Amino acid sequence: MKVRLRRISGAFTDGYALDKHSTSSVFIGYNDFGHAQYDTTRTAAGEAVFQLKYRDDFGQVDALAKAVVRNIVPKFPNIGLVVPTPASTTRKRQPVHEVALAVAKQMEVPLFDGLIAVSAAAANTDSLKNMNTRQEKDTALKGRYQLNKLINNDGRWNALVLDDLYHTGATLDAVCSLLAQYDKIKGVYVAALTWR
Repeated sequence: MKVRLRRISGAFTDGYALDKHSTSSVFIGYNDFGHAQYDTTRTAAGEAVFQLKYRDDFGQVDALAKAVVRNIVPKFPNIGLVVPTPASTTRKRQPVHEVALAVAKQMEVPLFDGLIAVSAAAANTDSLKNMNTRQEKDTALKGRYQLNKLINNDGRWNALVLDDLYHTGATLDAVCSLLAQYDKIKGVYVAALTWR
């Protein structure tokens, strides 16, 4: 998969996104249900993420994981574990979890899926997808996540946090800030599949 890396910044040690999600989107009208329709051109990474998330094409997982391991992981110091960002939408199979699992397998490091979880109080709150400003998202994210101290080994590790889309950075900052407070975590590094 051809990518065009972009360095991203936030409440983490360092981070990169593989590529822009889409390169153009032209309004073409409304469908029979009154929903706006667009003719969208996506990058290779953007198309893979779209097919994975919205067409349940889990055949995209390995290609996305390989792109992360080949292009982003070498930019970071020794990664000891992988953490997927918690899903904002409940699905039978979570796309970000599947890619994070494949990345962890390819790197031969553990995946800690429940290290950061959606708190019980935030489980039924509004979706962040309908919010456009960083301020709206920061407000909605207060108390949304909780840190579960699942690491039992002695020592400290660099964590790779995986997310599908980097936009305002609010979700990644909330997740990474919690991870950075954990005494088992040395550095927090981010791999986003696409940016908006």
